[in-house]
Amino acid sequence: MNRTDAIISIVDDDQSVRKALSRLLKSMGFKVKTYSSGSDFLAHGQLDACDCLILDVRMPDMNGFELWEQLEWSGFAIPIIFMTAYENTRERMRALGAGAVAYFQKPLDDQSLVNAIHSALERSKSE
Repeated sequence: MNRTDAIISIVDDDQSVRKALSRLLKSMGFKVKTYSSGSDFLAHGQLDACDCLILDVRMPDMNGFELWEQLEWSGFAIPIIFMTAYENTRERMRALGAGAVAYFQKPLDDQSLVNAIHSALERSKSE
């Protein structure tokens, strides 16, 4: 899968984060969809078309881990990159131990994020 075919979904309750990440990824040739909550993503996310999910850990309504669990229970194996403004070693270990592609603290390093997306797309291609 080349990057122009990939759809990257961003779920974060912070509009400025969604906007900044969307601009960055679009400038690099990715197709991007943004959602303000886990519920919004589930309702409108076209789950079959999502190739990589960039997901905030702490959000009202449904946190990132709850959304991830719901996706897995529903049979959707979307590669996930977690991000958080609140570093927590236990959450990091939980995410990476359960198969997340990456776990970043905000603000994200652009190149590290892009590298993680490429890893996620490779993982998605091999499944």
